[in-house]
Amino acid sequence: MTYAAAVTAASNWDAPAERKRVRPALAGSYEDLFHATRIPNFLLKLRDADWLSGVLREQRLERAIGVIYLPESERVSHYLHARLADQFDAVIHMDQTRAVAPLERTAQWQAGELQETYPFAV
Repeated sequence: MTYAAAVTAASNWDAPAERKRVRPALAGSYEDLFHATRIPNFLLKLRDADWLSGVLREQRLERAIGVIYLPESERVSHYLHARLADQFDAVIHMDQTRAVAPLERTAQWQAGELQETYPFAV
């Protein structure tokens, strides 16, 4: 899980890999909850941790990013309702992450995305 990041993902199936900025997590999501701890990186062992898992059994939004990432429709396409303690034995949170470099870097991946204010900030 991550609060804000860069990711290597495509915009469509069979499209080339792109380096994209991941928006900060939605308020109320697990990623937002973990960010609020102000602990940048941690591992939570959930198995047999009843004192901790009670909070993590509450249904919250969880972000899932895979091969495709669509920031413009992120809430609909990348968030699901989850109860972490019922799904996982452990969770790793890294508040800020970087995109994994593909084996074959394209010029588009190297350049990354344009600023969100494009073309006005040019």
